[in-house]
Amino acid sequence: MGRLIGPLLLLLLPCPHLGGSLANELSPQHPRADRIVVLKSERKLQLYRAGEILRSFDIALGLVPEGPKRESGDLRTPEGRYHLESKNPESAYFMALKVSYPNERDQALAAAAGVDPGGMIMIHGQPNDGRFAAMRGQGMDWTDGCIAVSNADMVDIWLMTAEGMPIEIQP
Repeated sequence: MGRLIGPLLLLLLPCPHLGGSLANELSPQHPRADRIVVLKSERKLQLYRAGEILRSFDIALGLVPEGPKRESGDLRTPEGRYHLESKNPESAYFMALKVSYPNERDQALAAAAGVDPGGMIMIHGQPNDGRFAAMRGQGMDWTDGCIAVSNADMVDIWLMTAEGMPIEIQP
């Protein structure tokens, strides 16, 4: 039976609704998390279940990492409470999880300032076209406001998360 699990998982992984959940149930390396926490100042993304850290990953942020995102094009990574809105296996980056930015608070702050809050904030792997290769290996921030991880880490994050999951991005 053990020899069948690996090939079965490989066949099911392209099916996000079936393979993703079945893979998590069958793989002790990829237990299902119930929350994502991003610690911007530490450059870490942590996956939690029942209040315990399951895994921690190194991240890169927007080119202007300090402070919360306030408007489109400011190159900042947002801060606040969001959720995992959707998964995109065919992104321009290696896999992508869409963060539900802007939330109501972000929208209200942008409206009060008369600016567009922006959007399309993702947790993703590396660009599929090889851009930013020199910066990625040196622990430098390089995104337009997204949260980037290595491709290997993105596979683990993908397998351990589900749409609707809470995401907290802390300063």
